[in-house]
Amino acid sequence: MPNPIVRIHNVKTGEIVDREMNEIEFAQYEAEQAAAVLKLEQAETKATARQEVLDRLGLTTEEAALLLGGN
Repeated sequence: MPNPIVRIHNVKTGEIVDREMNEIEFAQYEAEQAAAVLKLEQAETKATARQEVLDRLGLTTEEAALLLGGN
């Protein structure tokens, strides 16, 4: 499978160049994608844990926000 495409647009000349990512760019791209997935998974885990605590306390999200001084 080919690497993703990089678009380079020279605004001075109007020239547009499309090319495949080189190995270094592709490695960075994959690392950034993995980090984004990890961050999303962590946020989902935190939200689930927060909701479990609220459920045990019998509170809604809005009630908890009022108690904790949130908007």
